[in-house]
Amino acid sequence: MLARWMISLCAFLLLISGESNAAENRRKAIAFSYAPEMSMGQCVGRDVASAMACAKKKCIAEGGTKEDCLDVAACYPANWTVVVAIQPSDGPSWTEFHCGWASRELALKAAEAACDPDLRRDVMECGAALLYDENGREYEP
Repeated sequence: MLARWMISLCAFLLLISGESNAAENRRKAIAFSYAPEMSMGQCVGRDVASAMACAKKKCIAEGGTKEDCLDVAACYPANWTVVVAIQPSDGPSWTEFHCGWASRELALKAAEAACDPDLRRDVMECGAALLYDENGREYEP
């Protein structure tokens, strides 16, 4: 009887441990809200809607207005994201967000493709400005 109880307890503990690990290893969404020349918000969440709501709140908290903080990108699963800064020969600069890449290397290749001078002849400067992993950690390119 004691042995059966111990086996049941061990099975229960393994089940709880497995559910906890599964929750930690669930894929995440990443989202960006951007107010040009003002602020940016970036968040990861369990889904696109929660990540986007969080990103918008951060954008506003960093100095953007509700009207200016635009939902600009979201991916699920998040994977790797590259933020590309673009400065044209004339006119205002802008930022692009390319997310969902399977590796850091692929995200950097996406930035290279986005900055292809044959496609963007009017651009003076273009390049990867930031990288984010699936957990929202920021890296230098």
